Amino acid sequence: MSKTVKGVVIPRLIVLLAVFLIPISIFLIFSLIDFNLWYSNDASLNFFVIKILSPIVYSVSWLFFLILFANRFANTMESFDDKISVVPSRLKFFYGINATYILFIFVFPIITPVISILSFASFAWRLTTFRKESWEEDTETSFLTKLVMVLASLLPIFCTVSIIPEFLELPVFLWNNVWLYLIDYLFKISYSLFTALSIGSLIIMFSNSGISEYEQLFTDTSQKKSFANVKVLVVFLFGFFLFLDLYNYPIVELIYTAGLVIVIFTYIINLIRGRSKYGSFKSYFMGYLIAVVFIGSNVILTSEEISEFLRLWSLLISAILYIFVLFYTFITLED
Repeated sequence: MSKTVKGVVIPRLIVLLAVFLIPISIFLIFSLIDFNLWYSNDASLNFFVIKILSPIVYSVSWLFFLILFANRFANTMESFDDKISVVPSRLKFFYGINATYILFIFVFPIITPVISILSFASFAWRLTTFRKESWEEDTETSFLTKLVMVLASLLPIFCTVSIIPEFLELPVFLWNNVWLYLIDYLFKISYSLFTALSIGSLIIMFSNSGISEYEQLFTDTSQKKSFANVKVLVVFLFGFFLFLDLYNYPIVELIYTAGLVIVIFTYIINLIRGRSKYGSFKSYFMGYLIAVVFIGSNVILTSEEISEFLRLWSLLISAILYIFVLFYTFITLED
């Protein structure tokens, strides 16, 4: 069943937002970063290829790709939890924030040229075969179609070759100028969000008529209830904890420690009582372990070097885990 808020289907809303935000991001990247053509110093040519042609080509490519697979993207997000039991429902937003950040900095710049070439080739194929009513397994693509696909691919290939030496350095630029600048804020947001979600999970666990297996409420529709008041509380707590952290109130460390204890407690109760009640029980051990290491490295360890190492890599691993599950679900999803 699709996740909805006041009648709005959330996965499809995310896809719709991506249709607008990704092209805008591409234009911002090419506007703010000074790429240069490796084969020419001509200012007019540089401006045309880098500031006009390339962002248009890449934006149109992503637009075509997102529209073409709009239903698949939406269905991927809807069936995400059913495909692989790694990320617990209550922490999906926590993992999703980290994954979005990593996707934008490292994955997005690398796959954009590939998406562009495939999109132009796919568009050419559809343009030359749309009159064909049916396809058999042994049907061969005509020479004309292949030729048009190659010709259509030349434009994104030209744009990619024109800026490829510097475009590959984009992740390095984003790392130094975005990641390192915002990493502390990302940590604070992640800590605050994790703790708020932990408290919300505890409330749900005790308020759901004694059912402690709260994670199963989000996969078993017969158990699902509405906890709008808890969601409002979680949002408020998230903002409050973030405020305390941003302004360096010492009590926030105690709150984070309490959040860590709460999530361990709820996980243990979930594990013990859930196994006896659900045949297809999901323990989400790996998802919880990474999240606990991330929070624990900040509130328990006294060694700054070890703490920094653990929280950085647990953050990266949590994002990579989420991205892997997302790609896995997208690829294996049945039409």
